Amino acid sequence: MSSPKYTYFMPQKPKNALSPLNLGNKTLGQRIAEARRFRGFTQIELAKKIGITQKLVTDYETGRTNMNAEMLARFSIAISVPADKLLGLDSSSKGDNTKSYSIRYMRRVREIDKLPEIKRRAILKTIDDLIRANS
Repeated sequence: MSSPKYTYFMPQKPKNALSPLNLGNKTLGQRIAEARRFRGFTQIELAKKIGITQKLVTDYETGRTNMNAEMLARFSIAISVPADKLLGLDSSSKGDNTKSYSIRYMRRVREIDKLPEIKRRAILKTIDDLIRANS
């Protein structure tokens, strides 16, 4: 019986090399982590919302795992941030100095949002009064 013949192919250089994209100084994972924190989600909460493990969220955020288009869409929907902004393609995200709010603050805002309208108005009035008194 003869041994099978193997053919090896060497990778070829692309004929038309593409110039690198300038997507800012942050990686996709860094932008996702920043958006997640801004929205007040922990990695565990985001993982549950998407339907993956917390370790996988960590791997995406740190760049240990490359993200495909479907996962990008899932992250985008889960944290309510357009995919182009996560990719660094949104021109308004260049040099974005968005204030990052604490997770504790954002959780409270989400809890207030779940209250009945009359209670939300009372809380907002109290906040407005405190701001006016300290201005």
